[in-house]
Amino acid sequence: MIYFDNSATTQVLTEAAETAVAAMTRDFYNPAGAYSASVAVERQINSARKDFADSLLCAPGEIVFTSGGTESNNMAIFGTLKARRGKKRILTTAVEHPSVYEVFQAFKNDPETEIKILPVDNIGHVRLDALDDALSADTALVSVMHVNNELGTITDLEAVAALLRQRAPGAAFHSDGVQAYLKLPLQKLPVDLYSVSGHKFHAPKGVGFLKVRSGLKFFGGQIGGGQENNLRSGTTNVPAILAMQTAANIYRKNLEFWHRNMLLCKKRLFLNLNELEGVFLNGPDVDNGAPHILNLSFDGVRAEVLLHALEQKDVCVATGSACSSHKRGKNRVLSAIGVLGTRQEGALRFSFCPFNTLKEVDFVSQAIIELVTQLRKYRRR
Repeated sequence: MIYFDNSATTQVLTEAAETAVAAMTRDFYNPAGAYSASVAVERQINSARKDFADSLLCAPGEIVFTSGGTESNNMAIFGTLKARRGKKRILTTAVEHPSVYEVFQAFKNDPETEIKILPVDNIGHVRLDALDDALSADTALVSVMHVNNELGTITDLEAVAALLRQRAPGAAFHSDGVQAYLKLPLQKLPVDLYSVSGHKFHAPKGVGFLKVRSGLKFFGGQIGGGQENNLRSGTTNVPAILAMQTAANIYRKNLEFWHRNMLLCKKRLFLNLNELEGVFLNGPDVDNGAPHILNLSFDGVRAEVLLHALEQKDVCVATGSACSSHKRGKNRVLSAIGVLGTRQEGALRFSFCPFNTLKEVDFVSQAIIELVTQLRKYRRR
């Protein structure tokens, strides 16, 4: 099986799986307990928290463990707005992941909340002029994703933050970092809230974290036992958190080499397929986007048909976000950048991991060239 759908999920690293098994079978204690075995597990969780904080150059107390990207995004939005009283304006973009976009839509009928959906340019960058116009003193929250999950477009978070400081200094700034964390060089981010999901970097599904800036007015998420500094109640998912720590630490040690390998695969696939007529790049230039995501349209071919034809050759790719793959109709993200009609119908997303190879890329390229040529002949009849 050749797997080019790593933006949907990734294979768990063996070391991460072994860490989870040890935490389930040996160090299975609840870190909330008072006895020494539980205290030892709590120290492991604190170590994981510190590692993630170090990766974002923030304080350990700013890391809140969650069940993944969707919960982190939901918590960021609801937790911020619950802490704000009175009429408020919230801003996001037309190309956000459903776990942000649909949450904003949930406030449509709230008389206290005004929603603004910001347009993007033809490669998926938020239009800063539109953001500037939309910002006001009553802006409570701005949410702009760091790396677009379908296009690979990278947001200039510093440029967005600069506008907020100038036009709406009281607004909270959230970024969905699910496709960016460990896929871009690690640095201190100019955001108040940042969402991360473990299964995008070879950790198990069902675990992630939300970075919450210390001092931010923030209500939090689940209410109950008071775990995660009263911001997210629920029994600590020790196996998944420690496995996520293991996967992230391995990724960090190999960051430069792994980034280079993913970018080589991405560029090779683009160059190979660019030999075909009627192939269009959706999103940023291959050198400027995230190293692991490539979105291409094949004129005269329905993407779903091509996807299943590739599946018969043991190749996995995607037609868009995994969270939207079962929904019919137009692709919201592609529509927002002006990719419409047959070009939208023929769009596939390829997403790479550090373990994909150029040999795999060449095999997939040849398979696509042959299949597209055949399918175009069939369609002309």
